[in-house]
Amino acid sequence: DDDDDDDEDDEAMESWLGAELHDLRGPIWQAVPSLRSREIGRNSRQFVRHVCGARGLVQRLELQGRLERHTGCVNTLHFNPSGTRLASGSDDLRVVIWDWAIRRAELEFDSGHKSNVFQAKFLPHSGDSTLAMCARDGQIRVAELSAMQRCKNTKRVGQHKGAAHKLALEPDSPCLFLSAGEDAVVLGIDLRLARPSNKLVVVKEGDKKVGLYTIYVNPAKTHQFAVGGRDQYVRIYDQRKINENENNGVLKKFCPSHLVSSESKTNITCLVYSHDGTELLSSYNDEDIYLFDANHSDGADYSRRYKGHRNNATVKGVNFYGPRSEFVVSGSDCGHIYLWDKDSARIVQFMEGDKGGVVNCLEPHPHLPGMATSGLDHDIKLWAPTAESPTVLKGLKEVMKKNKRQRDEDSMRHGDQYDTQLLWFLMRHMRNRRPARARREGADTDTEESWSSPDSSDEEEGGPDHVQCMSS
Repeated sequence: DDDDDDDEDDEAMESWLGAELHDLRGPIWQAVPSLRSREIGRNSRQFVRHVCGARGLVQRLELQGRLERHTGCVNTLHFNPSGTRLASGSDDLRVVIWDWAIRRAELEFDSGHKSNVFQAKFLPHSGDSTLAMCARDGQIRVAELSAMQRCKNTKRVGQHKGAAHKLALEPDSPCLFLSAGEDAVVLGIDLRLARPSNKLVVVKEGDKKVGLYTIYVNPAKTHQFAVGGRDQYVRIYDQRKINENENNGVLKKFCPSHLVSSESKTNITCLVYSHDGTELLSSYNDEDIYLFDANHSDGADYSRRYKGHRNNATVKGVNFYGPRSEFVVSGSDCGHIYLWDKDSARIVQFMEGDKGGVVNCLEPHPHLPGMATSGLDHDIKLWAPTAESPTVLKGLKEVMKKNKRQRDEDSMRHGDQYDTQLLWFLMRHMRNRRPARARREGADTDTEESWSSPDSSDEEEGGPDHVQCMSS
């Protein structure tokens, strides 16, 4: 009987993994004819685009080297627009600017943040001299770098009441960017103003604030931005017409149809627009990665689903890979890096990433076939398509099945969390009922921090199943 059950489980697993896949198209780029054309000056402009988006090269990605300097988890990576420098930020509160090609740290400075640095990004058209940063302390800071490879200063330009996980750059602006915080607020930052920070919107579902983990500006319609966080909805706003009295200011919302029900406990940990702003990719905590058509109307369902990885332990990143967003790349709790062919939703590359077990951050190079990744390890890994033969995806199916089983077991245990949440609620309620004097007298033994971190938001949004980045 047990054997029959196992066979049935295996069949169900195989059918789940095989569902919603599409046919993998033949390779578009052919190396020899393409190289010959380039030698005689034909199609040279398209050469880089075709090479960087070639499946054959993605299947040959392998570890090229490591950048070692940080003493904590590396939470953020960002190439400058020309691709010559790489910025990294870490739990050690420091930011490093790398000349990654020779694996040398050109500049290292203290971010000025008081807690884990979550993002550090070069502002476009700033001559690589301005870096925007955000962190768990909720601060939005800007660093001014000099040509002499030193940091002139860092200053605070905005403040969230909760952790600020992500910044969104405006593609052509050296002075405008957005930030999203766990306090549900989206801030617009304009470095030309004496008071740079402006509250654009408070994200809500009905009357309840929705803490945010991710934000991205549409590269084709820069007045539009998308956010995701502590519920199942991708929300798109238009900066020109946010009226919070009408639909909470939302232009449109997307969600996979099976996650729409109010029982859904999933969060969006990361979302990104494709190169031309026509598609939106969204990674769900302890669920899959979904692709939406950004031009569809409000309430549209997903167009592709990417399966096999595990997104549970940390606020996991996801990204497009390739100059025309040909692939989808994500880390996983199993320590591997997955690359899916975007159109077929089939896995085409599967690599061992961090020994610490979790890859959170994946940054494709702007115009070379390769990428940088980081996670719970204290180093940065560089990947390039230098393997002699394409991957055979050894052991992939077993890892995918294991990830799915662990996810199913976790969701079965999820019901127990209601008891935990009730207990947590009662404990907070009792603490709030204590007289203020008693709280002050007991401050040495029962501080505010023992109930909520100093950067938790003023709403009771955290809860025991609140997604957090692991700190080192």
